[in-house]
Amino acid sequence: MNDLAIVSIIAMLGWLLLAGSAFASFRLSWGKTLQMILIWACIFTGGFLIVRLLGLGL
Repeated sequence: MNDLAIVSIIAMLGWLLLAGSAFASFRLSWGKTLQMILIWACIFTGGFLIVRLLGLGL
């Protein structure tokens, strides 16, 4: 593992911490959080499937 990979991992962990703390500030219940996760998973999966079915390359 080179130095650039280590910096990239540290940066990704920092962004994850920032996003997690921003999400935690909304103080949503576990049920609402799970609902939001499932909705976003469906949105990204649907988008991926549409791109694959239409044969579009990104």
